[in-house]
Amino acid sequence: QVQLVESGGGLVQAGGSLRLSCAASGSSLSINAVGWHRQAPGKQRELVAAIGRSGNTNYVDSVKGRFTISRDNGKNTVYLQMNNLKPEDTAAYFCYTQGTWGQGTQVTVSS
Repeated sequence: QVQLVESGGGLVQAGGSLRLSCAASGSSLSINAVGWHRQAPGKQRELVAAIGRSGNTNYVDSVKGRFTISRDNGKNTVYLQMNNLKPEDTAAYFCYTQGTWGQGTQVTVSS
């Protein structure tokens, strides 16, 4: 079974950037789609970005043009590059694949 560990969250000012990492062990991240989800306090968890087995990507409209999801098969890691961050991006971010969630990493964007 895959185990997922997210990292890279933190506190950043609006307009800043962060890169989140989702490192996997126990299984390859290339055999299934991987998604980055986020959950803000009092809100439902939402899918932010996903990368498929073939490398195709999808984004929720609110992050298009600002976030980029990518995968490094050699490192068995999926990244989420987040640029031009906004206060509304503040949330706990989780990666998900093969029926497994990571523990999450907090992103806080100050105005």
